[in-house]
Amino acid sequence: MALTHLNKDGEAHMVDVGNKAITRRSATARSYVEMQTNTLALIQSGDNKKGDVFAVARIAGIQAAKKCADLIPLCHPLMLSKIAVELVAEPENKRVKIEATCTLDGKTGVEMEALTAASVAALTIYDMCKAVDKGMVISSTQLITKTGGKSGDFHYQE
Repeated sequence: MALTHLNKDGEAHMVDVGNKAITRRSATARSYVEMQTNTLALIQSGDNKKGDVFAVARIAGIQAAKKCADLIPLCHPLMLSKIAVELVAEPENKRVKIEATCTLDGKTGVEMEALTAASVAALTIYDMCKAVDKGMVISSTQLITKTGGKSGDFHYQE
């Protein structure tokens, strides 16, 4: 498969999506924040001095998806119809799982928006908890599903 962000001279440019059909497109990305057991317990108890970690991380992820074109060169500015950021504590694995889903009816996909939302939500968790656990690890940020568009559907096989 050829890269599409190169023009006829091999230079990076924003792809022209003007002639593409408008279709329903959705993407979900996942990321994890691994941490000490006591850090996760602090998040779950709601006793973090900076506030509700999950609520702030959710809003940060939503804002990041909306601003993706300002953060990632060559991304198209999109009018997303839905952004959902879910955060789940996984005490058995000493981590938080983040899943971000972005949806729209448009001419280009939303994979970068979902990946950006998951990444920024993870960074927000780190920021809110770094005073008690600087050793947290953000890991395994990846696309889980993608539907719609010319390239078809994608489902990560675990």
